[in-house]
This record gives sequence, C-alpha cells and structure tokens, in this order.
Amino acid sequence: MSSRAIRKVAVLMGGPSAEREVSLSSGRDCAAALRDEGYEVVELDAGPDLAARLVDIAPDAVFNALHGRWGEDGCVQGLLEWLRIPYTHSGVMASAMAMDKERTKAIYREHGLPVVPSILASKADVMAAHVMDAPYVVKPFNEGSSVGVYLVQEGANAPPKLSDDMPEIVMVEAFAPGRELTTTVVGDRALCVTDILTDGWYDYEAKYAEGGSRHVVPADIPKEIEALCLDYALRAHQALGCRGVTRTDFRWDEARGADGLILLETNTQPGMTPTSLTPEQAQKTGMSMGALCAWMVEDASCDR
Repeated sequence: MSSRAIRKVAVLMGGPSAEREVSLSSGRDCAAALRDEGYEVVELDAGPDLAARLVDIAPDAVFNALHGRWGEDGCVQGLLEWLRIPYTHSGVMASAMAMDKERTKAIYREHGLPVVPSILASKADVMAAHVMDAPYVVKPFNEGSSVGVYLVQEGANAPPKLSDDMPEIVMVEAFAPGRELTTTVVGDRALCVTDILTDGWYDYEAKYAEGGSRHVVPADIPKEIEALCLDYALRAHQALGCRGVTRTDFRWDEARGADGLILLETNTQPGMTPTSLTPEQAQKTGMSMGALCAWMVEDASCDR
C-alpha cells in the first residue's frame, strides 16, 4: 500500500454506453484482482445516481473500468474531479481528446506520429456516394472497441448502408493494410508488442468473443518495428497528456518496412477482460493482473 493508505476502492463498471457488457466483464475481473491484493472493493454499476452513491460509499480511490462514451470521454472524470476522489487512468482533457479519433489524429500529426488520411462527414453524405477512394473504413469518431465499424472494400460499387444508431457525423478513414499490432504503456514505460491474428476483420466480435482472435506476445516482428511501436506508443501517451495505463493500436504493412507502420488510436481505458491485451502484456513483462490493478489504484489521482 502507498503512503496514502488506500483501503476502500469503488470499481465503476457497466454504465449506459454501447460497451456496457465489456465494461461489466472488465470491472468484475478488476474487482476480483483487487480483493486478492487486499483492498476493500465495492462494485458500482454507474447510473444516474452515481454521484450520490459515491458520496455514500466514500472510497479512497475509484478504479474506472467503464468503457465508451460517458465513462471514457471525460464525463465521469469531471464528476470525480468535482467530488475530489482520486481515480485511475487519464484525466478529463486527455480522456476527451483520445476519445475523439479525429482530434487524436491531429495531435499525432503535430507530434510527427504517422497516420492515414481521414475526414469527418455526415452520415447522409457517406451513404449517398463514396467520399474517398475505396478501400476505406467508416466508424463513429467517439466510440471504442470497434463499435459500428464498416469496411468498404476496393471495387465496391455502392457506398455503405449505415445502421440507424450510427451518429449523424462519422469518421471516414483510408484503410491501412497489414498486421494488427498493439502496445500498452504503464506510467512512463511501454511494455511490449502484441501481434493480433484473426480470420477476418478485427471487429467487436473478434476482440471479445472467446477464440475470436489469437495473440502473439511478444510479437514476432523485426527489432526495428518493435522499437518503433514502443516509441510511438509512449509518445502518443505523452502527446495526449495521458496518465496511468493506455494502449495504442497500429497497423503494419510489412512490404513497406518502417514506412508501413501507422497509428490507429490510443485507448485511455483498455479492456481488462479475460481476452484483453493489456493484462496479457503486463503478465508477459512480469506484472500479474493483481499487481497491475494495484499499481493503477496507487497511481490514482485528480488532475486539479
């Protein structure tokens, strides 16, 4: 335990976002790991009465296991700042910036980090005609876990038909071919690189279904690419003003060597489920699930 004597931890999970079920799974696993580390843990499904329940529980720190909008985009972080309860992961500004994929890419560009071209467009325009040459990807600019992602293949005759629950403004991004790589940052340290293998598109099902993907960790890639992933992930973490734990995702086109490595996004609250990448990377670098969760709790703070 730290000198702050953190004993009681409220684990926030669930909530109203499209990633509710993933968050519930993350939260339960993190709560169990923290109990094993000796903390008193209260599991809290985040709802409209969240502020009142936190005041009643009076935790020493909050472990934020929420995913998606409201829990990952600066909203709940602002509430926790108001209540002056130390919390895990990034603060208000970094959370909001990283959740907005187009703003994230603008920050990447400013810091010399490689990305593919992208634009914001109305849902109506995207369904009316191709707004960029295929192949391209259409996705919400403020969701995670590959929620609502459409891949438009090269040679597609018609633009995509987007679902009714897609937002009115979406992000359209040139498709980046190649291998799916990812790197976790814990504090000021990039852990390692995972190569994510799937039989098709790395979508929501592939991320969270049992057997949906296979992880090679550490990735069997050239040392130069490994070093770039570690460097880029840490630089992205710092450029966005993140703290705690983040995970940055890449695509790597082997045929282009180092020039084929591009950043996709930085996740300020990576999944902590049994199939998640961050706990797996921590384990490979000598940090158990319990030790990782405990580190995050002891690192918890308020920005102001």
